[in-house]
Amino acid sequence: MYILAFTLAFILTFLFTYLVRKLALRYQIVDRPFLTRKIHKRTIPLLGGMSIFIGILLTLGYFSLFTDKMFGGYMLPKHIIGLLLGGTILVIGGILDDKYNLKPRQQFIWPLAAAVIVISSGIGINYITNPLGEAIQLDQIKIKIFEWGGLPYNFILFADLFTLVWLLGMIYTTKFLDGLDGLVSGISVVTAFVLFFLSISPKVIQPETAMVAIIVAGAAAAFLCWNFHPAKIFLGEGGSTLLGFLLGVLAIISGGKIATALLCMGVPILDALWVILRRLFSRTSPFFGDKKHLHFRLLDIGFSHRFAVIFLWLLSAGFGITALFLQGKEKVYSLVVLGGIMILLGIAVVYVYKFRQKA
Repeated sequence: MYILAFTLAFILTFLFTYLVRKLALRYQIVDRPFLTRKIHKRTIPLLGGMSIFIGILLTLGYFSLFTDKMFGGYMLPKHIIGLLLGGTILVIGGILDDKYNLKPRQQFIWPLAAAVIVISSGIGINYITNPLGEAIQLDQIKIKIFEWGGLPYNFILFADLFTLVWLLGMIYTTKFLDGLDGLVSGISVVTAFVLFFLSISPKVIQPETAMVAIIVAGAAAAFLCWNFHPAKIFLGEGGSTLLGFLLGVLAIISGGKIATALLCMGVPILDALWVILRRLFSRTSPFFGDKKHLHFRLLDIGFSHRFAVIFLWLLSAGFGITALFLQGKEKVYSLVVLGGIMILLGIAVVYVYKFRQKA
């Protein structure tokens, strides 16, 4: 069933990417290389997120309605509805941004709405595992909003706020990462596969979460076939935010996968944090794009486009696969090691760049 889910999501997304690409070209929803931070030399169609979402929507719809593989454990119908509604919001916002180039504050409305919808569907983080002691509970302050179908719906102060920050962080991580052909879609494939294998492992056993993860992996892999350098279509705003949103939800939909997701996405997360802090200290908007990201720096020191992307894929895969075999404190140590590697990598890139400038 997992192979079927992956294959179905792959085929549907691949076919719809072809159609969406034609649609984007027809209506001129394209990325033109007129900004200095753009590295492509020709006009590329956008709207890639639409094809990924349609592939996931149809595949999830099939397995939810016509099989018994989606529900029965922790996963509830309202969780899938929340996931799909949130994705719909992001895709709509992405289409509008790709077409009309929205301002940052207008772009922010859509990720915020998507995160709130997911939280309202009951997906959240009720506790944080503390490898050095007892778990940190986040569900102690509850405010009942209403009751429906005999089930109370509460606003859980710290849990909901933490979930909101987590989802927005993941959304903007992939948004900022989307600078090289195939980078976001490839890392999304890696992360979805790691979360899939973690979900079916004996220590977790979440077959429903695994099903969603393998569907996301299939859709992202199909799009990667169109998006790898030289790209025939870009993710666009909807695609770059959608993939971060999906991975963020997968990490919390049944709990216990945040550390693993952090290790898979650690390089782009740390890069995004560094770039945001640098922009704030230089008194520029954190949402103003530039070419100071790690992936652009790798190009500056002589990496080819493809090699830079594959290098970052391998970093993500290495830490992700390692996370499958680690427990508690070991994952914390791995996160520290990852931080150290990022610092060393940053120093090395700057040193090589300055050396090449003098040469």
